[in-house]
Amino acid sequence: MTEPTRQFDLGTLGGSQPPEERPDRRPVSWTGGADLGMLLLRLGVGGLFFAHGMQKVFGMWGGLGLSATTGIVAAHGFTSQASTLAWLLGGGELILGAMIVLGLLTPFAAAGLLAIKIVAVVVKWGTVPFYAAAAPNALELDVLLGLGAAALLFTGAGRIALDRGRTWQRRPLPWASLCLIIGVGVALAVLLGLRR
Repeated sequence: MTEPTRQFDLGTLGGSQPPEERPDRRPVSWTGGADLGMLLLRLGVGGLFFAHGMQKVFGMWGGLGLSATTGIVAAHGFTSQASTLAWLLGGGELILGAMIVLGLLTPFAAAGLLAIKIVAVVVKWGTVPFYAAAAPNALELDVLLGLGAAALLFTGAGRIALDRGRTWQRRPLPWASLCLIIGVGVALAVLLGLRR
């Protein structure tokens, strides 16, 4: 008489036999490839934010400059503090984007950039198309940059960064949770307190 077949969880791919122990199997760990991937993500996300900040503050690279940015901010309902918010928006993208590129205070910088993109998506929602092919100021880029900032918030900068060895790199989840709360709080404060 044979024993009934026992099924194992998906970790063993549903086989009827327990997995063989493989003592020579290397544990999953952080690798140089992951560090390089994080560097590329930081260069892409932080570099784009930095470039947008330069466009808003200095009008570089085909940007509108501060006066036109003030008008856009006011058109989205921030009429009472449009000039101050335009400065904070442009300066924030410029400084926080540079910090992301360098990997300096990464969770804090990523939380600030995420707050900027949360506000951008909320004020644009329903007024512009989602995909960039349909309109130049579509939501697609805002969502993509916001998700990139959120990814950096949770993963950290990697080891090719000025943050190497800092406490938020060694224990990323508690710091990411704290910074996420701060970033969402700032976005809500701007949306609920400064928009008329």
